[in-house]
Amino acid sequence: MKILSSLLLAALAVVAVTAEITEEEGVLVLTNGNFDDAVAANQFILVEFYAPWCGHCKALAPEYAKAAGMLSAEGSEVKLGKVDATQESDLAEKFEVRGYPTIKFFRSGTPSEYSGGRQAADIVQWLKKKTGPAAATLTLDSAKAMAESDEVVVYGFFADLEGAAAKVFLEVAAQIDDLPFGISNDAAIMGEYGVEADTIVLLKKFDEGKNTLAAADADAAAIKGFISANQLPTVIEFTQQSAQKIFGGEVKNHLLLFISKKADNFDAILADYKVAATDYKGRVLFIYIDVEDDDNQRILEFFGLTTEETPTVRYISLGEDMTKYKPPTAALTPDALKSFVQDTLDGKIKPHLMSEEIPEDWDAEPVKILVGKNFEEVARDTTKNVLVEFYAPWCGHCKQLAPIWDELGEKFKDNADIVIAKMDSTANELEDVKIQSFPTIKFFPAGSSNIIDYNGERTLEGFSKFLESGGADGGADEDEEFEEPEVGAGEAKDEL
Repeated sequence: MKILSSLLLAALAVVAVTAEITEEEGVLVLTNGNFDDAVAANQFILVEFYAPWCGHCKALAPEYAKAAGMLSAEGSEVKLGKVDATQESDLAEKFEVRGYPTIKFFRSGTPSEYSGGRQAADIVQWLKKKTGPAAATLTLDSAKAMAESDEVVVYGFFADLEGAAAKVFLEVAAQIDDLPFGISNDAAIMGEYGVEADTIVLLKKFDEGKNTLAAADADAAAIKGFISANQLPTVIEFTQQSAQKIFGGEVKNHLLLFISKKADNFDAILADYKVAATDYKGRVLFIYIDVEDDDNQRILEFFGLTTEETPTVRYISLGEDMTKYKPPTAALTPDALKSFVQDTLDGKIKPHLMSEEIPEDWDAEPVKILVGKNFEEVARDTTKNVLVEFYAPWCGHCKQLAPIWDELGEKFKDNADIVIAKMDSTANELEDVKIQSFPTIKFFPAGSSNIIDYNGERTLEGFSKFLESGGADGGADEDEEFEEPEVGAGEAKDEL
């Protein structure tokens, strides 16, 4: 009896703790005190670590709540939770939260990174993929319902659901989280979509509406290529909602059209843009960005553009770093656009590096002002030890560092061997020095071509000790791994 009483009390205690988890719009509000219980009580739970001041978190909030509602309405066992990482710092540290929002998926208590989109439908679809079959077994009614409810769906129709072709299809379906997949050997469903067995069908609510691929001899790469080439519109508008699909996809070459949707010639220019895009389907994404949208102003700054310079285009290639290209002509005709894209693909156009003009008083103050056009001359001067801060004017951490950096410049202004400098990396770019976050501080030692990343304390004492040690105390060679500085409010590495 005593043992039974103890077990009952323990069970009641668990219920009491679990009951403390409140909900906001169907989303569990998690804290240091209830987090472990929530994860233990739910086999599947998606958790957003957010900051109240974060613009991206605010944009996500209604979609996140909508996703929770959609899952609840379907009777799903998957739960959504959220953690205010600015208040629950122990949890943020435990799960290595470095920026906002950070979203993690917990399966039986084990965390993994969320890699889906930021729209409710994308969240739900990603979770279904992670918790259910790679492809749903279709009926005629479910096939119609899926095609109606989702922007893009992929169906595999096979004579033999246990055959090699069907297995390859399911293998691909398991690897693509942002699209719903269905599979069937039902001739009636095939007839509904006008295809025969061993055919993959991609249905979409834009452009031509349907694409097909003969699946009998298609390998995984061919199926992925088919989906990648057709799952996005021929021309897609860049928005916070479409960003994940654009930059998380397989196509890493993008042409960006900067244009006002209010412009009188918007429709005509977009029509020409679509003509050019058709030839590069699956190889280059053609994207347009509304320059009148306040959310896109940072992107204009990133490319060194003003609204007065639009409409215009820029080409980017996404590899380890983003490489930008500028067209040789301002013309936006289909032929001019296709020529620019093809020449860039063929390596005939050099990357475009932004640079401001050299200020007349660039060396008047203890902290020297660097731009793209004088960087090599100053920072690469092998007779000097040069410490450079790469900053962004809007960066909060950079603003906090500014008075310390000025003090550092003042301290070493009479030292002939040391130069303290700064460069606005939103307006100036370098071919061989890539900046991933702000502020980034790099040391260019005298008598060497090496670049040393400063990772010490951002204090006058820390910087001074680093310089006086010749870069040995507080730095790491550029090719060594180091922890990236945290990204603060509004300080995304870049809006793209």
